[in-house]
Amino acid sequence: MRLLGRLSIRARITLGSLVIGAVVLAGVAGVLHLQIRQATLATDRSLAAGDAAPFVSDLRNNPDEPPDRPAEDVLVGIRSADGSWVVDALPADVRRVLPDTVPDDQVTLRLHTDRRSVTVVGTPVVNDRGTFVVWAAYDGRAGQETLERVDRSLVIGVLLAVAAFAGTAWLLSTLALRPVGRLRRTAEDISAGRSGGHLPVGTSADELDDLARTLNAFIDRQRADAARERQMVSDASHELRTPLAALTARLELAHRESGDAEALERELSAAEVDAARLVALANTLLELSRLDEDGPQPTTTARDLVTELMGSVDRARALGGVEDRDIDFDVDAPDSDVRYAIGTAAFARVVDNLVANAVAAGSVGGVVRVALGQEDRLGLVLRVTDDGPGVPVDFLPRAFDRFTRADEARRSRLGGSGLGLALVRAVAERAGGSASLANPVGGGAEAVVRLPAL
Repeated sequence: MRLLGRLSIRARITLGSLVIGAVVLAGVAGVLHLQIRQATLATDRSLAAGDAAPFVSDLRNNPDEPPDRPAEDVLVGIRSADGSWVVDALPADVRRVLPDTVPDDQVTLRLHTDRRSVTVVGTPVVNDRGTFVVWAAYDGRAGQETLERVDRSLVIGVLLAVAAFAGTAWLLSTLALRPVGRLRRTAEDISAGRSGGHLPVGTSADELDDLARTLNAFIDRQRADAARERQMVSDASHELRTPLAALTARLELAHRESGDAEALERELSAAEVDAARLVALANTLLELSRLDEDGPQPTTTARDLVTELMGSVDRARALGGVEDRDIDFDVDAPDSDVRYAIGTAAFARVVDNLVANAVAAGSVGGVVRVALGQEDRLGLVLRVTDDGPGVPVDFLPRAFDRFTRADEARRSRLGGSGLGLALVRAVAERAGGSASLANPVGGGAEAVVRLPAL
């Protein structure tokens, strides 16, 4: 079995076809051999019975008359019940191997002597003179020679057919596997970077074409993932460069203002803000990378999620820069024991990000509304609505992409890296739900997160 596994697919197909062809053809040859042998035996029996028929009729119809002498080439013997031969034209070697008993009915025997193989028909006859057995023999050498010639022809034919079968299998497998060779060479070129295309797809719509289409789709997904990773690394580098440059500048200014305690404190405070932005960006990137990994998902009851919602609203109200905005929340979760595939910390991050975005986009003196409710079959729905100018229509399709922002003004108050909505969508989808952003008819922007119940 291990040796078979080392063979090429073409060799295995050819070998398998060879074995199957040999078994089938050998079976057919065996059936033909048996049929021809039976036909030969039946012919010999018929001829022997035909030779015996006149003597059987003579014994039955003319019991008082002695039987006629058989012709020279007719091998017939008539033996009485006491063992004496009334007529004896049988060869001595055949006569010696005949049974001594009287058969109850006509019998056919295939006897072999040191000189020949014969078919013998024994017919019992009872008349007024007693009981007799008419033995008629037919030399089967001609039939045996015919059978041997047929067997040789069958053997040669089977060997030729098996060889032709193997050659055909090798040729057909070579033709069938030729597209595989093209696929392999193209894949090697793509892997080595010599080609940026796709695997060749034929027009026959067979299994290989389906495989090529599937692999091409896989290649496209891998390229898209690689492009997104490169874009993410580039965007992350850009996002990190700005606060790092600002932090470096703040520290340089702090060195210069070392003699002025008030100016030094101001620069250090600004440096702390930049450092906090760096930490927040790093934490968000870490959370996104963890969400991309497979792993056990925690579950939480609606009661605990309501508690996290109120905590997030309290944190948002305590943030600096939102004193001129009101944050209202409404909870309608009658079945508090329903569980959802999301952790409390992850849900808090979702609410924090959506509320922070709504506060940053809302108008001065406006209201941010947060609503948490249960839909049919107790699915959880979180809605966060602001009263700002809304989101540009062309930005809506890519609002949840990483490092994307509608404009700089939307993050001017609380800052942002363009990862908040991406984190929201990743958390929602990890829990089996969805996240969407739209501009309602009444104005502003509305973010909706839906989580299915377990």
